[in-house]
Amino acid sequence: MTENITIQDIEIQKIADSHKNLLRSFQSYEKELAAFLVEDALDNQAKKISTTYLWFYKPTNELVGYVTVLSDAINLSGELKEHFRQKSIVYKSLPALKVGRMCVADSFLRRGIGTLMMEFIIVLAKKIGNDIGLRFLTTEAKRNQDQKRDSFHFYQKMGFEILKQRTKGVLPMYKDLLKN
Repeated sequence: MTENITIQDIEIQKIADSHKNLLRSFQSYEKELAAFLVEDALDNQAKKISTTYLWFYKPTNELVGYVTVLSDAINLSGELKEHFRQKSIVYKSLPALKVGRMCVADSFLRRGIGTLMMEFIIVLAKKIGNDIGLRFLTTEAKRNQDQKRDSFHFYQKMGFEILKQRTKGVLPMYKDLLKN
């Protein structure tokens, strides 16, 4: 088994024009995620829609993955609405940071990079939250028969809960940053 990578092995950079040629070599079985990186990530960042962070493995300077985040909000309804009403929070929605895309290169799968990315996002969200107020992380997880290629179970392991139950497609999930 290949050994896990630590955060000390990683250099994180915001995507920039200087990365354009490098992006085409990124390999993922998730073709849609690889295509987003090449075709949309830089443009979305320039338009202030989202921000993409590239992760490089320092010993080889290989691009091992990326994560894209953007602002979001959770509309409170049902049990969640009641939970916050009991805490005297009566807003219709609460602020969130959305994990829009997260992808690890095929050659670096199952080495702990996704977990490191999620820890990075939590730290980023808490930092932003100290400046502007931010309560949740959100994402839309894929649920597949093959749990090895199923982001739902990964997010669940990272403390995310189902926001809305759906039978097909993606599953909206959230993580309360005030819960450990």
